[in-house]
Amino acid sequence: MLAKRIIPCLDIKEGRVVKGINFIDLKDVGNPVEQAIIYDSQLADELVFLDITASYEKRSIMIDVVASCAQNIFMPLTVGGGIRNIDDIRNLLKAGADKVSINSAAVRNPDFLNEAVKIFGSQCIVVAIDAKKIDNDFFVFIDGGRKATNIKVIDWLNEVQERGAGEILLTSMDKDGTKEGYDLELTKLVCKNSSIPVIASGGAGSLEHIKEVFEVGADAALAASIFHFGEISIIEAKKYLLQHNINVRI
Repeated sequence: MLAKRIIPCLDIKEGRVVKGINFIDLKDVGNPVEQAIIYDSQLADELVFLDITASYEKRSIMIDVVASCAQNIFMPLTVGGGIRNIDDIRNLLKAGADKVSINSAAVRNPDFLNEAVKIFGSQCIVVAIDAKKIDNDFFVFIDGGRKATNIKVIDWLNEVQERGAGEILLTSMDKDGTKEGYDLELTKLVCKNSSIPVIASGGAGSLEHIKEVFEVGADAALAASIFHFGEISIIEAKKYLLQHNINVRI
């Protein structure tokens, strides 16, 4: 059985790591390169770097910050935010990213996914899905969670899988930053319908939360606040998971 992955996330705004609740009220929590080095030393399986206002501000991601992070860590690096075309992907991979995470551009032009997969391969292409529950269903949001669509999460999941996406980064907007636990209903629904790996994001506040999201089918657990503020170390999380018979690398 493949090992489950623990993935810290650096949400970047104006070159600094920030953290908010429900995608708003962002607070500065540090230097991205310094944070990346710490997570690398703590045996994180991967690092996700999201330039969270790039799409909304209609600008390119900060390549220099990506390059600095990549030069100082040995774990795989996934980068997202403001990716709009093939050149953006190529530049990020040249700067040291191993994978790119695409959300808004794929929703606006799904053929972009096919083109990206054809050129770079599925293993490089992660589709980020920012999801919010409205009435009794989950819907996709874009532009850093600022813009609603009428696309249901499961419909979009099915489409991106058919178009060759290699992985899903699933974020619950309702749970983001709350530390109340992952959205298990959403995660279970997506994992049940996905034939590609799913990274669960949004709401981690305890070791138990991480265990729970793996138990409903997630392949990786992404967290920010609990790691940034030193409440839980990645090594501590892995030891806890091993004690509960969840396979992780240590």
